[in-house]
Amino acid sequence: MKKYLGCVTLVLTGLLVGESSIAQTYPAKPMRLVVPFPAGGATDILARAIGQKASDKLGQSVVIDNRPGAGGTIGSDHVAKSPPDGYTLLIATGSTHSIGPIINPKIPYNVERDFVPVVYVANTSSVLVVPGTLPVRNLAEFIALAKSKPGQLNFGSSGNGTNSHLSGELFKAQAKVFLTHIPYRGTGLVFNDMMSGQVHMLMDNYVTAQSNIKEGKLRVLGVTSPQRLPFLPDVPTLDEQGLKGFDVSNWFGIYAPRGTPTEIVLKVNAAFNQALQEPDMQKRLATLGATPTGSTPEQMGAMVAADTAKWTKLIRERKLVVD
Repeated sequence: MKKYLGCVTLVLTGLLVGESSIAQTYPAKPMRLVVPFPAGGATDILARAIGQKASDKLGQSVVIDNRPGAGGTIGSDHVAKSPPDGYTLLIATGSTHSIGPIINPKIPYNVERDFVPVVYVANTSSVLVVPGTLPVRNLAEFIALAKSKPGQLNFGSSGNGTNSHLSGELFKAQAKVFLTHIPYRGTGLVFNDMMSGQVHMLMDNYVTAQSNIKEGKLRVLGVTSPQRLPFLPDVPTLDEQGLKGFDVSNWFGIYAPRGTPTEIVLKVNAAFNQALQEPDMQKRLATLGATPTGSTPEQMGAMVAADTAKWTKLIRERKLVVD
């Protein structure tokens, strides 16, 4: 028995020394940051901005790897099944890690079992936009139009079970209107159909919509945060336009596969936190309508748990499910 225990001790010691050695030399090659949505969307834009700055801190390139589909599920599942060595990371959102696991019983990964939180990087408020050609100038007019044509107007989203989908459902519930939901593979793909008048409403991050807003192709009717946004001071909140208590934002955070050594998680955490503190990074995120956050892994885990609880309530009340 003593001989057996001695062998076990040697094996465990060897594993710990090996893990520590790997962590000390990490990163020894470029890392992949998987974006589970198409290029050009909010998640992709933020990932490229923060990834470049974090690569400077880590001393290795952070390569963006877009793996869109199924509301962010495909890319997220890819990371969940990747080696836990710190070289494959995921930029996750409320869609992939708060809402998706609740609304989609067939989702192939489990947030707690398959991932370890690394760092909460940013938060964005959404805007409610309509095509510039739609004959409404404010939220009251849009709601009146929707009520006069029940089921004839629709709203787009980045996919079933995503933040933009649930935001639209929350709007329907509070405004007491019937809009048909049209899911896409990413909100960036919704815009062409909005320009042609096929999609009548979208609730999405300002990051994604800002260029079309500035060009007059989309019209902003309200913001989803409790307070007006500093870069859109003339746009009222949905709350002040009658939808009391309406408060929706979207978080962006970095995850690693479960089993990634703690030392590596902390190295990545430190690099992203340092990147977020850089003045030029904060200015860049502000131009995108995003607020840099930063956190410990534990703080990110607590934030995601609270966000999940909020959406669980809505999903159960609306009896929402993804087939």
